[in-house]
Amino acid sequence: MVRLTSALEEEGMMKGISKQRISAGLRTLVFGIIGASLIACDVNVVNPGPAQDEFLDDPGAHQAVVAGTERAMAIALNWVAYTSAYISRETVPSGNLGNLFGAPTQVRQGLLNEDENDTHWQHAQRARWMAEDAIRRFRVAMESGELSGSPLVAEVMLRAGYANRLLGENMCVAVIDGGGAEPWTAYLERAEDYFTDAIQVAGQAGRSDLRTAAYAGRASVRAGMADWPGAEADAQEVPRDFVYQQTYFTQDWDDHNRFFWGNNYPASPFRAHTVWSTYFEEYYEESGDPRTAWGSDPDIPQGTVEQWPWYFQLKHDELDSPINLSSGREMELVRAEAALHGGQWQEASDLINGLRADVGVDAWPISNSEEAWSALKQERSIELWLEGRRLGDLRRWHVDGAPGAAPEDMTGRSLCFPIGESEIDTNPNVSGEDQQDLLG
Repeated sequence: MVRLTSALEEEGMMKGISKQRISAGLRTLVFGIIGASLIACDVNVVNPGPAQDEFLDDPGAHQAVVAGTERAMAIALNWVAYTSAYISRETVPSGNLGNLFGAPTQVRQGLLNEDENDTHWQHAQRARWMAEDAIRRFRVAMESGELSGSPLVAEVMLRAGYANRLLGENMCVAVIDGGGAEPWTAYLERAEDYFTDAIQVAGQAGRSDLRTAAYAGRASVRAGMADWPGAEADAQEVPRDFVYQQTYFTQDWDDHNRFFWGNNYPASPFRAHTVWSTYFEEYYEESGDPRTAWGSDPDIPQGTVEQWPWYFQLKHDELDSPINLSSGREMELVRAEAALHGGQWQEASDLINGLRADVGVDAWPISNSEEAWSALKQERSIELWLEGRRLGDLRRWHVDGAPGAAPEDMTGRSLCFPIGESEIDTNPNVSGEDQQDLLG
């Protein structure tokens, strides 16, 4: 059985997942963006705040609608990636339980429960709903010819795909807009459809960057659904040096990269997490792999609470450091995993060790299929470190019974976030028992 989940409910600002509340959030977010742009030109203009819903259907608001979906996705990824890093032991808590970045007691034990992850659940659902609602608006407002070749439509379809992937890789079960509980793969199926649409529209719009990102996103969700021929075909469409990222900003705390803001000296006083005692501590010391770099300060040797060494991550080294959503390097690992499923462990080994050669670290010693699987699991943990992808991998391999050893022992730890408490409280079609039944 896959363990359930608890998470950090350090914000009390989000209660209830109703469409009305999310729509109000969309209006506030979009018009806040419009207001901010006006303020840049005229200091006497203030943020207009919430506005009438129909104003968002105006073509003049479409760019702001798309920007609102980007910010919603940034916030959702921030929260889910940050807490899932604790659960999957990509980092270890080293700061206060009660500050903005502290981990509750159960999170420190590797457990996620519905009463502590409402912020994560709602942010992720809001990101999905806002992107999907934007598509609905554009379909109403645009003629078919304009719709099929609009870069704005391609962008928001892409974002709907990534928001659904975030949910599918991290949530225990799926709940869509007040409906009943479904298997978590329902999110991945939705993501696949949105990525497919984005490939088409981005192609007609002449946006090869968005089209490639959609192929990469679709490859990852097809891997999550064990469609290995489809995943491999999509991965082949993505150049090795391609990267598609979620952006962050320095102006507002909601827009900061949480991994940096919650930890990295000298910008943060929190010292909320450490790389000490994780797989990555020893791995970086032995290999010097730049993908898992961390640092220390002899003048500040420990976290703010825990009496163990404070080793701060260096992957996200600025307040506005972006987080990868997809990359060509990840696609090499998708191809490697597809090869392993096809019994081609030598081909998989070449792909895995090719990535290591790129960054100047020693190849994994691989002489059979079992060792190739272990190398794949380690390489994905290294390549996708602190990107919010780890729980999805661990659950997928658990469900598939994949051979080989993962870097961290997850026995007794959660592999996904449960339905949020507010969803259970406000949605008559779900209950806490639903996820138990679906997880088995």
